[in-house]
Amino acid sequence: MCLAIPALVTELLPDDMARVSLDGVSLVISLVLVENVAVGDYVILHVGYALTRLDAAEAERTLALLDEAAAAHLAIIAAGAAA
Repeated sequence: MCLAIPALVTELLPDDMARVSLDGVSLVISLVLVENVAVGDYVILHVGYALTRLDAAEAERTLALLDEAAAAHLAIIAAGAAA
């Protein structure tokens, strides 16, 4: 299964590269597949490449759902450890 996630563009770099933030973690990614990306845009990130730009509201909803799924997963693990 592949997972592409929203990432916030924090800096544009030379050679179609950008720095993005993923929950506070900074990564350098390629923008070669997406045009007209600006600082403050969200992009869908997969294996180091931005695939498309994403509306900020949609990015925030997606990130909230991912946080919810992670919290549920951790709760299941904790319940199993307590049993």
